[in-house]
Amino acid sequence: MRPVRLLSGVLTVGGWTLLSRMLGFVRDVLIASYLGPGAMMDAFVAAFRLPNMFRRFFAEGAFNAAFVPMFSKKYEGHEDHQHFASLALSGLSLVLLMLTGLALLFMPALVWATAEGFAGDERFDLTVEFGRVVFPYILFISLAALFSGALNAVGRFTAAAAAPVVLNVMLVAAMVFAAQTGGAVAHALVWAIPFAGIAQLALVWIAARNAGLHIRPVRPRWTPDMARLVRVAIPAALAGGVMQVNLLVGQQVASNYDKAVSWLYSADRLYQLPLGVVGIAVGIVLLPDLSRRLKVEDHTGARAAYSRAAEISLILTVPCAVALVAVPIPLVSVLFERGAFGTDDTAATALAVAIYGLGLPAFVLQKILQPLFFAREDTKSPFRYAVVAMIVNAVLAIGLAFLLDWIAAAIATTVAGWVMVWLLMHGARAYGDVARFDDRFHRRIWRILAASALMGVIVWGVHVLLSPFFGMPGLRWIALLVLIATGIVSYFGIGHLIGAFRIQDFRNLRRTG
Repeated sequence: MRPVRLLSGVLTVGGWTLLSRMLGFVRDVLIASYLGPGAMMDAFVAAFRLPNMFRRFFAEGAFNAAFVPMFSKKYEGHEDHQHFASLALSGLSLVLLMLTGLALLFMPALVWATAEGFAGDERFDLTVEFGRVVFPYILFISLAALFSGALNAVGRFTAAAAAPVVLNVMLVAAMVFAAQTGGAVAHALVWAIPFAGIAQLALVWIAARNAGLHIRPVRPRWTPDMARLVRVAIPAALAGGVMQVNLLVGQQVASNYDKAVSWLYSADRLYQLPLGVVGIAVGIVLLPDLSRRLKVEDHTGARAAYSRAAEISLILTVPCAVALVAVPIPLVSVLFERGAFGTDDTAATALAVAIYGLGLPAFVLQKILQPLFFAREDTKSPFRYAVVAMIVNAVLAIGLAFLLDWIAAAIATTVAGWVMVWLLMHGARAYGDVARFDDRFHRRIWRILAASALMGVIVWGVHVLLSPFFGMPGLRWIALLVLIATGIVSYFGIGHLIGAFRIQDFRNLRRTG
């Protein structure tokens, strides 16, 4: 078997994702400062969510869930993987061109369906205008995802992981340039998005060529492989659609409350940092690795890779979740509170951050559990589970809104996330021991939880001591850095002492590939 270095792959993807998310924070801070919670920011968030919603169908969601395992197995079996990828590229391009044309034509209906609360005020027309500019991004980013999936399948992670950095660099540059020259920041922001998509596609296309992958447009043809790809992709697309319905239900609830869409967006960006750096990175590396191990029937290696991937993920994300719950206000105030983003916005966003923090381990575990199904080309089971999670989300978001207003959307998202995890774990039992965590994972998970809880107590105490400094503009960044450093040192110190992890374990992971 051609080895996939699990840890080195995770570190590569996670490192670039961390840089992207840091730049994303700069982007979101600028958006909050220049546009501020209100009509303009609400319109941008709703408009940009449209291509990102469909991206889950055609990019890293449904399509890659079907494409990556098939491509990986063809590559491992020395079959004609490049011709398969070329046919997939052509078919995907055709579908995306038709989708983009229809979306541009029916944009008002699309905005009404996803943010009905905007109807009758200025946000609706702004969202339609912005939506028509940003929607073509779905074409470029979905094709980029195909090249990224092929690169990941052959163990080349750098370019695919670096591509999101391009987006954030271009968006930050566009906003700063517009602000410095007196231009319209919102319009500069939305127009930069499709051009960033073109740049991302160019980056991964060049990387694929350099890796010896000659994937190019060909005449679309209906072959047995394409039929199989579609059969696997459709349930994954439906599952992705269900998850997007969850987001849309939350947006629909929030759109009926002033500034709530902006608050939830800002909170979402904060918890997405550890989710993207760890959970998504591990999932990206784990899927081709499991697919190729199944091809050669390496069940022992598959179970070890799966268990260590989950262990790495929880070691790094459980303490982040505890921190989001324990000290959300200093995090939000330092990162976002400036310009049009005031103290009331900080309080509202921090509440959502704490609730999302409770769901962070669930969101990460989903990224680890889903490859167990996708590697076996089983996308129907995750779809069924996603439907149940969607129903739970909708009932809670709409039902609790009458009692708790806009925050019901965040509560529903977190509860639905844990429901989805339980269903995935229960369903994976059918695959036997290969799809179950090993004894080492079970021994260490409780120690990880204990180390994280103790860290949370320490961080909360330090926050109380430093609270006067968080009110001083010149010192609040230093106070936040001290708080973060305290959390890191205390967590890893306690975790090492009680045996939650050992440095040697991370070194040994290099041998699992």
